[in-house]
Amino acid sequence: MEAGAKETKDKRGMCKARVGVVVSNKMDKTVVVAVTRHMMHPLYKKTVKKTKKFYAHDENNECGVGDKVEIKETRPLSRLKRWRVSEILEKAK
Repeated sequence: MEAGAKETKDKRGMCKARVGVVVSNKMDKTVVVAVTRHMMHPLYKKTVKKTKKFYAHDENNECGVGDKVEIKETRPLSRLKRWRVSEILEKAK
């Protein structure tokens, strides 16, 4: 399993969870979360940082830019949203 990824048991089965940083909250009830993971380059054996952005549902619009959040996989909520914010781990300063 990658760093920053964990799976939890819900009543609906296994759902993926990621920890990332909010990079945008300009949409209504939606945040963009950047999840960074470290991996070894297959040829050069150097640690490389990979970043992927996820659109997540934020029901109460409580996330701000720079907040560290945990997101969980859910059913498709719109064309791009397949994740929801499960908890805010750390507020931005």
